[in-house]
Amino acid sequence: MSGTLIAEFQNPDTLCTALRQVKEAGHHALDAFTPYPVEGLDAELEIPPSRIRYAMLAGGMIVAAFAFALQWYSAVIDYPLNSGGRPLNSWQVFLLVPFEVGVFAAALCGVVAFLRSCGLPRLHHPLFGIPGFERATQDHFFLLVAAKPTGDAIRDLRDVLEAAGATVVTEVRQP
Repeated sequence: MSGTLIAEFQNPDTLCTALRQVKEAGHHALDAFTPYPVEGLDAELEIPPSRIRYAMLAGGMIVAAFAFALQWYSAVIDYPLNSGGRPLNSWQVFLLVPFEVGVFAAALCGVVAFLRSCGLPRLHHPLFGIPGFERATQDHFFLLVAAKPTGDAIRDLRDVLEAAGATVVTEVRQP
């Protein structure tokens, strides 16, 4: 994260104003840390929609189809047992297990996709070493910004953030 700064703000309006000014200056806003949801912040940060639901759909459907195919194979081909004159391929009987297994697999895929998209499990992040960052969950607002790749971009970015109302601007160093 070389060339990355984090700025602390007192209120969400100042944070949103600073975000707009940073984008106008040509820098790249990476993330914002707030104690509560701020209206329009996701759109300003241009965060793409989550693809977790697609992973859940794919995992649930694949496992449900596999469970159905396994039951069908065992009842029709591997061990056909004619009980009461019913047809061997009685698909209505096979629906309960694929449904339950599919829901479980979708939930499991959702958890795995969520952890992967968040970069977890991560035991330490460089932001945790910044003094005062713990207040992001209480009453302060933080903006993480990467400077554009030019010669004096860090100083320019620091000036933009301070002019926008940042109380503290700190450089994030990767260990």
